[in-house]
Amino acid sequence: MEALVDIKFDELLKIVKSLPEIKLSQLKAEIEKEGKHDNNRDDFEALLLNGPTFSKKQLDDIAKTRKAINQWRIK
Repeated sequence: MEALVDIKFDELLKIVKSLPEIKLSQLKAEIEKEGKHDNNRDDFEALLLNGPTFSKKQLDDIAKTRKAINQWRIK
């Protein structure tokens, strides 16, 4: 069971600053780990956006092939 607490930013900052050094290190490690997940998503998005694409000639060839296959299936 989870309890949700509405804490204002200033209060949260005060709590974080009062943490012992070990707990503060653990908190920083968790925050950095979460940031790495977002970075992986950005890398994946960049890969997709910069990936290979079909040229106009390749798209024309695909269209001709589809048309030929469709005609063959009809006969």
